[in-house]
Amino acid sequence: MTDPPVPLARLPIVPLLAALLAVDSLHFIFARMLLPHVSPRISALVVLAVATLEIGLFGLVTRRLHLRVLRERLGFFLSVGLLVAFSTNINYEAVAFIDPASATLLAQTGTLWGLGLGVFWLRERLTPGQIAGAGLAIVGVFVMTYQAGDYLRLGSLLVLTSAFLYALHAAVAKRGGSGIDFVDFFFFRVMMTTAFLAAFSAARGGLAWPGAAAWPVLILAGTTDVVISRGLYYLALRRMPLSLHTVALTLSPIATILWALALFDTLPAPRQLAGGGLVLAGVLLISLARTRAQSPEPARRSA
Repeated sequence: MTDPPVPLARLPIVPLLAALLAVDSLHFIFARMLLPHVSPRISALVVLAVATLEIGLFGLVTRRLHLRVLRERLGFFLSVGLLVAFSTNINYEAVAFIDPASATLLAQTGTLWGLGLGVFWLRERLTPGQIAGAGLAIVGVFVMTYQAGDYLRLGSLLVLTSAFLYALHAAVAKRGGSGIDFVDFFFFRVMMTTAFLAAFSAARGGLAWPGAAAWPVLILAGTTDVVISRGLYYLALRRMPLSLHTVALTLSPIATILWALALFDTLPAPRQLAGGGLVLAGVLLISLARTRAQSPEPARRSA
């Protein structure tokens, strides 16, 4: 896909990184904040619907939306929309069983899943650094998920499944999304994700209008977790070396831990922190090895 416009091209790197880390770490925080007010299926649907409306209005005002792109690449957008819809819905369901900080640590395995897809689907070869990083991350996942609590284990499995689906979406998008303008790609992907989430809720008989107390958080989540977060992501990717970008986003779970402590007064258990540390170390090793080998960027979570 072509690069997005960069109206903030002169923004210094340090404030840009700080802003990116602040919003990139909020995905599971917003899901947890909405849990007491509205069902996970509805909250995921409305958050994406808000983002669809905002991106669509931007595209209409700037005249950068082209329906022919949707017609010509309908199969592609259906595929990525379905995968992201499953991934997003699972994440919003998972926070009923696992704390946001632990979920964010486990979600870093998207890089590990992406590595596996590269080997088995794209026939890529692994460097010794990538193999070592993958082994370290697998050990970390085992430490985090192998425990007696059924609820926590279920939440971990949900997050790992979601991370795989998003990594698969990233591989599909990388193979089929070239040549698509960023605004077209972003809008039609989010629109299709919203459509599938609506279909999921309708099929399960779960369509309901959220209460008044939920709407401020829903609008804030759609604006921050989808529109601003992804906009800053691509702006940062354009402004800085890939290695620095990767390292910065690996720090996202630390910000999530701080958010969870401030908002919910919760911290991961020592075992989750130890396992999460191994996962982060493995992901960082994989990312740096991939950067040195000039391979494609690792998959990142996006709503």
